Amino acid sequence: MASLKFVPGTKVLYKEQPAVILKIVDVNLITIQLLQTNVLHSVPPRDLLSVNDSPEQNTNTSIEVMTDKEWSTAVYRHEIVKTIIDNQLSTEEIKNIAAKNKVHYSTIYRWIKKFNSEGNIIALSTKKRTGGRNKSRLDLHVDNIINEAIANIYLDSSKKSISKVIREITLRCKELDLIPPHKNTVRNRIKSLSDEEVLKARFGTKAARDKFDPIKGNFPGANFPLSVVQIDHTTVDIILVDELYRKPFKRPILTVAIDVFSRMVVGFHLSFDPPGEMGTGICIANAILTKDLLLDKYGIQGDWPCWGTMATIHLDNAKEFRGNMLKKACQNYGINIEHRPIATPHWGGHVERLLGTFSKEIHNLSGSTFSKISDRENYNSVEKASLTISDFEKWLTIYIVNVYHQKVHSSIMMSPLDKYKSGIFGLNGETGTGLPPKLFNERRIKLDFMPFVERTIQEYGVLIDHITYYDDILRKYIHSREDSSKYSKKQKYIFKRDPRDISIIYFYDPV
Repeated sequence: MASLKFVPGTKVLYKEQPAVILKIVDVNLITIQLLQTNVLHSVPPRDLLSVNDSPEQNTNTSIEVMTDKEWSTAVYRHEIVKTIIDNQLSTEEIKNIAAKNKVHYSTIYRWIKKFNSEGNIIALSTKKRTGGRNKSRLDLHVDNIINEAIANIYLDSSKKSISKVIREITLRCKELDLIPPHKNTVRNRIKSLSDEEVLKARFGTKAARDKFDPIKGNFPGANFPLSVVQIDHTTVDIILVDELYRKPFKRPILTVAIDVFSRMVVGFHLSFDPPGEMGTGICIANAILTKDLLLDKYGIQGDWPCWGTMATIHLDNAKEFRGNMLKKACQNYGINIEHRPIATPHWGGHVERLLGTFSKEIHNLSGSTFSKISDRENYNSVEKASLTISDFEKWLTIYIVNVYHQKVHSSIMMSPLDKYKSGIFGLNGETGTGLPPKLFNERRIKLDFMPFVERTIQEYGVLIDHITYYDDILRKYIHSREDSSKYSKKQKYIFKRDPRDISIIYFYDPV
């Protein structure tokens, strides 16, 4: 996926003209020089494109169709690449790493080039997949055997060895006349488990807490912008009306992401749907992307200079935040996920205080349900409801950009925007991080963080939630099966759908 690093000396495109970045003036102002005329311009980051990559460039591979082996290989390569990039290792050090991992150093340079070009783990996968998901029932059975053995034997207080797990898998496969997986396949699967998960399962909760629980006090690791982002959701204290008839409908769900370092809101998502992977995924995508389209949508004057991938996302312990889809999508973008332990409310304090701040302002809007029964006395929230979800989204965006971000925050003794800028450009002798790289291809990013469904393709098309979808691109896959046998199961394909516009779906074409 194309990305652009805002660093002096970087070549860019400005209105289809080649240019070079000279100076980062502010979070929303960059000085460039046109290469053909030497004319200087001061422009916002939104007007600049990468000179080497198309915004629509992306891999043909999707997370959902990668096998565990392919994913483990990509993660393994990413660990090597990340070590080299983070530590700016020399050529000699890279050669030593190559020798240690039994690959040629030029191969590692190719991995680095791929990762820098597309900015995600998928770029390091072993191959571009051309088949559908679960082409072989044999692979699926073996996969289940591996998962069961790891869960029941390795992730157990009896502390069985990896060799024991491999032997059990081999025996089980032979009993079912299946080809056992290579021992490295099992080792890589176990290696992909988090250290905390393994320690907790094999040595107990206390051992895991002693090693992984943070020190109480300031939020651990939130030392610069986008180092830690907290996400939480709430049912908003307001009744909204429907867009068509403007009749009272229901209270919306707000999912919001806050940068712990600066207290800046980096993204949010409004919906009438219950909290879940979909809303959380859309919120994360909105946090990564620039906010220019949202500001333009409502004609809002103001700056919201937050974009880029965060180092860590901190989530509530609720089940809707624990989906495997979110875990893989975040891992693909180099984002670490941490969950708040049960009975540790102080961990989520920053985002919860933000939601409390929003609620106080929302109580001034028509249709507010307030938070206390005594405040609702003689006030009919349903009759007073007048805002649609679009109206409320506009109001919330204006409040975030032009009020909340501008006011002094009592915990940091400055406004969130000023704190964010201090982390970007530095303050009191401390070096800033610089502007984060900007990712292009908004649609791809949003799709990567959406859950998927699997459906067979019939002569009428695809049925999702009682709605039929059809396009000629599906024709060649009608009634297709997992293999050539007429008794095999019908092949399932991957589809995604944005709940805000269910008139269209996205189809992952295996070809």
